[in-house]
Amino acid sequence: MLLEEVQSYTNLELLARQVVEGFITGIHRSPFHGFSVEFAEHRPYNPGESTKNIDWKLFARTDRIYTKRFEEETNLRCRLLLDISGSMFFPQENAAKIRFSVLAAASICQLLQGQRDAFGIGLFDSEIRYLSPLRSSRSHLIETLSKLQPLWENPQMPAETGDTHIAKALEQIAATSHKRSLIVVFSDMFENTDNQEPLWQALQHLKYAKNEVILFHVQHESKESKLMYENRPMRFVDAESGDKIILNPAEVKEAYAQQSLLLEKSIKQRCLQYNIDFYPINVEQDFHQVLLPFYLKRMKMS
Repeated sequence: MLLEEVQSYTNLELLARQVVEGFITGIHRSPFHGFSVEFAEHRPYNPGESTKNIDWKLFARTDRIYTKRFEEETNLRCRLLLDISGSMFFPQENAAKIRFSVLAAASICQLLQGQRDAFGIGLFDSEIRYLSPLRSSRSHLIETLSKLQPLWENPQMPAETGDTHIAKALEQIAATSHKRSLIVVFSDMFENTDNQEPLWQALQHLKYAKNEVILFHVQHESKESKLMYENRPMRFVDAESGDKIILNPAEVKEAYAQQSLLLEKSIKQRCLQYNIDFYPINVEQDFHQVLLPFYLKRMKMS
């Protein structure tokens, strides 16, 4: 499922459910089907067990016998952190980066609630703007999606554009993480500073707390990484600092693409150094580029 196919729909809960259901169907049909036995409240049926919990509808679709899982079988805690600074509202015409991140995060919450895993969200720019508790109930899912709904339905860049200080936000999260959790960060990693060390120190702080960390590096590849615009002078505005520049993107496209690639390679290398899972995300592609690596990570931690 692509963002462009669903961006006109307003019900975030329904969309998240459709994304997850489509992903489940794909998992059952893919080479990863062997991992899916614990997915969506199911586990293999063992001979001799009671048949009252067998999912016969799933049996009809897959020709495999699964029984439904229950809340006491859960052991995962997951915190999803969304960067909501100005640069995440790019491109201006559809705010694709923030909307993709919101629907991807909502889909992960839907997936986790189906597993009875505890989950919560955090919204940050220069600091944490919202931080929910970690719970696994259906009512918590509804409340969580209600916090994300405005960013999906009517995303608006903050009136007072602030710098992104991922390090500060992550340090706040690390200070409150007293149990081993999976931390998932959606961010474009844009900061108005050349000193990246505080960011990596904060990520290390999370790791010291025995958390697992996934970084989804969110980008609009064609416009943001490759400067695919018309061959004419255009004005570009920094969404966070407000700085302006007029140039012909065709004249700098090659050099800019090289710098963009170097930045991504640098982030990837640091993540590898600190044992952080790194995934470049192009918001012009399918949501499964987020769900599949997250799902495999969850299975590994189970």
